This record gives sequence, C-alpha cells and structure tokens, in this order.
Amino acid sequence: MPDAAQHVRVGVGVVVTRGNRLLLGRRKGAHGAGAWALPGGHLEFGESIEACARREVFEETGLRIDGIRHVDFTNDFFRDERRHYVTLFVAADCHTGDPFLREPDKCSEWAWFAWSALPEPLFLPLQHLIETRGSPASWCAAGENGAQRPSACSDRDAL
Repeated sequence: MPDAAQHVRVGVGVVVTRGNRLLLGRRKGAHGAGAWALPGGHLEFGESIEACARREVFEETGLRIDGIRHVDFTNDFFRDERRHYVTLFVAADCHTGDPFLREPDKCSEWAWFAWSALPEPLFLPLQHLIETRGSPASWCAAGENGAQRPSACSDRDAL
C-alpha cells in the first residue's frame, strides 16, 4: 500500500474578505512553512465544501463567515514534501470579529491585507490561483451565471 504522501488530497481554501481586505495567515510546521495562506484545510469524508469552509475558518481563526461562493480550483504538487493536493477555493464574507490563533502549531499569525498589497511568499495553491484567475479583486466580482455579487465585493472592484 502506498504511503500517505502518494495520495492526492482535497483541500479547501477560503478567500475571507472584509471590505477591500483579505485574511491571510503565516504557515508554520507543515509544507509551505513561512508562506502566507488562506484559512482552510482538508475536506472530510461526507462533508460539503461550504461546511468545510465554515469549520476550517472557525477552527483556525474563531471567525464566522457567510455568503460562501465557489471561486475555482488548483492542482498543486509540493515536490520537496512529496504532497499532491487539489485545492477547491471558495470566497466568503466576514463582517465582524478579529481573527485569533486557535491553532498556534499551524499558523504564527493572522492579518488582513489589501488586495493590492499581498505579502510574500504566498502559499503555492494561492500562487496558482492568482496565476490562473488574475487579480484577487476579480474573484468575487460576479456570482454564478455572471450575476453581480453583493456590495461586500463591489468595494474591491474600485481598487
């Protein structure tokens, strides 16, 4: 039987926004240590993508999210760590509260960043998403079937 590193895992990355800012955490420990990443984690057996997004954001930051919408996916191979992920991205709004470190062994800090001033280095799945989709400001400009997203997204379009 192959070891766990030879299996493709499914991750969920959550683009948590507040106004024109994006929530990122600095990873530590596992693959991507030192890189800035979205909150998220592994999709559990039988779990919906939306439920995973809510659970992971709360477990990692203590924040509650709403307005979850699908963004895209990436295929991410971490060569040095011999890990392979398909990462499903969703966007969500967070109107109140401050993030705090609920998993200090996995993340050293959480911070809000303007779309135009993202820190570096970025975690590989987020890098791939930006390469594929372009500016993060456009990820929620339109909802399904091109419908305009609520005002929480329109703030970003002005950047």
